[in-house]
Amino acid sequence: MGFTFKEFHIEQDHCAMKVGTDGVLLGACAAGGKRILDVGTGTGLIALMMAQRFPEAVVDAIDVDARAVGQARENIESSPFKERVRAYCARFQEFAKEGERPLYDVIVSNPPYFQNSLKNPDRLKAMARHTDTLSFYDLICHSLRLLSPVGTLSVIIPSDAKASLESEAVILGLSVSKCLYIRTKKNKRPLRCILELKQGSHTALVEEEVLMNEDGNRSEWYSHITKDFYIK
Repeated sequence: MGFTFKEFHIEQDHCAMKVGTDGVLLGACAAGGKRILDVGTGTGLIALMMAQRFPEAVVDAIDVDARAVGQARENIESSPFKERVRAYCARFQEFAKEGERPLYDVIVSNPPYFQNSLKNPDRLKAMARHTDTLSFYDLICHSLRLLSPVGTLSVIIPSDAKASLESEAVILGLSVSKCLYIRTKKNKRPLRCILELKQGSHTALVEEEVLMNEDGNRSEWYSHITKDFYIK
């Protein structure tokens, strides 16, 4: 079943990873620029959200799953942003090495993050969720090839994976400039964090937000950042 947003529609029957809160959060919160790359685009959701938020941006979207890319292209083609968003089927490691590309202002990714857990028997879901196909090291290393010197890598990951990603980043010359911890409810521990990483050394701005009120409805913060996307 598809998912309709205010300005575009997402079909997802050919994608292993469906529209979810993680993608919406990153698409609504990530830093922007005039050239944006979405790594692991799946349905094309984050790429389309970034195109909507930043009207002057050109957005490239890549995924290793050919069926997902086919569906992302259909979603892009039916959107108002089809002239500014392009989808490619490629491994990020290879995409980053292909010829001379203009540098990106922003790279966004909802990357695979399971490292040692039992894999899903569905091959495509396992590929989307496990770091075998795109390790944190590869994500950071190849982002550095494609980012402008002042560019930003924005990712959403489980909070307990932050230390692992951050240690890889420091080795390669990136540091966290902003960390947004996200709780489902006020009394729950943060399950996700959105990180912004830049070249050089930075003192991270640390913030924390909550998705839902105690009554189960969207928090004021979550309602605000998604007001231009969710119909209800």
